[in-house]
Amino acid sequence: MDLPALLLLSLLPAIALAQARSTAASFPTYEGNDLGMTYSPERTRFRIWAPTAERAFLHLYESGLSGKALQTHELQPDTQGTFLLTLEGDLEGRYYTFQVEVGGRRLPETPDPWAVAAGANGRRAMVVDLRKTDPPGWENDRGPTLPHPTDAVIYELHLRDLSTHPSAGIRHRGKYLGLTERGTRSPEGLPTGLDHIRQLGVTHIHLLPVFDFASIDETKLDAATFNWGYDPHLFNVPEGSYSTDPFDGRVRIREFKQMVKALHDHGIGVIMDVVYNHVHAIDESPFQRLVPGYFFR
Repeated sequence: MDLPALLLLSLLPAIALAQARSTAASFPTYEGNDLGMTYSPERTRFRIWAPTAERAFLHLYESGLSGKALQTHELQPDTQGTFLLTLEGDLEGRYYTFQVEVGGRRLPETPDPWAVAAGANGRRAMVVDLRKTDPPGWENDRGPTLPHPTDAVIYELHLRDLSTHPSAGIRHRGKYLGLTERGTRSPEGLPTGLDHIRQLGVTHIHLLPVFDFASIDETKLDAATFNWGYDPHLFNVPEGSYSTDPFDGRVRIREFKQMVKALHDHGIGVIMDVVYNHVHAIDESPFQRLVPGYFFR
């Protein structure tokens, strides 16, 4: 093979990438704020952005993990590369997945990448009434304010590590609720958990990832498992292994809110560590399964 041919072969990956970027740049941009699920007791609307899809489907389930679909509905093409479906009636508590057809082939089902609730291991998203997950006083909850950002004293912590050891004296070990408990003491009588953090005089805690990540099997929480959480699955869903019931998507939201409110009630702000440039596995990503080759290129 002569030199020009070798040079051309070496350039093919860069040419393909440039063509993919050019194609992606031509996709319509959706400017609305209602992607995913929009719930009301009267009806639920589902909208996805999938500009390369020919068809799109919604599957409804009773369970977040097992069982066949109760119903399957086809979404209709709508504006700016989106597909839309509105179902009448109260769907609160139902689990759902999306599925698209690209190039005449149906891709694997996927949870909603814009979901705010999901069942165990994030396999299926959940239709949820967020108002029902509010702890008492949530409507008036506000974080602390500081005169200047430079006044912040930030304590970084891994939620599970804070309370998982028996010596912490915390009942909800390794859980969101572990950070709400007061009066906890070590065997030596020293404050632990929330009392310890308050004693330090910090203004904020920086939580290492508490969104839904993939490396912990939420169905086997009795096993000794640990991860930092930098392998996101569903960015807008709280991690289920930190809740008392990962199978019901509402529980993790409610307990996360209880934790935030407890910290706010004691003058402590909450900072969430979110890594949008990380994923657990490309082929299993909801973004890849809705618009293959667009988000990962």
